[in-house]
Amino acid sequence: MNATELQTYLHSHIPLSAAMQVEVVHATPDMIELRAPLAPNINHRGTAFGGSISTLATLACWSLLRVRTDGMQPAPHLVVRRNSIEYVAPIIGEIRAIVRFPTDADWAGIQAAYASKGRARVKLDAEVLAGDVVAARFTGEFVAMA
Repeated sequence: MNATELQTYLHSHIPLSAAMQVEVVHATPDMIELRAPLAPNINHRGTAFGGSISTLATLACWSLLRVRTDGMQPAPHLVVRRNSIEYVAPIIGEIRAIVRFPTDADWAGIQAAYASKGRARVKLDAEVLAGDVVAARFTGEFVAMA
């Protein structure tokens, strides 16, 4: 699944992503970058709304697993189990979320757990950027279920 296909998928299956005007900048099994303009995600102070920041980070992590599990059989249902976010700085422009698949993650073990138990958990960390400055740090635990 490439960036264009992922963006189409998000907008048609997760309508909030279309309302936020989320754009998929980069999509590989190792890294996802999403961005969204400030205007549809603004708060009463003229900065990015915290819910939009959290949503963009959640979508980035979910998207990484969606791309990484593309073609798995049976196709997994991907859900967020828990998450936390730390807001570091306000965002007064475009919102960008980047997630990389952890280099120390045991993907073969995750696939084996999914194949044998019908579910597997994955922890992912994303950064939300204002320009090149980290504005928020997101951690989420996601579950792939058969």
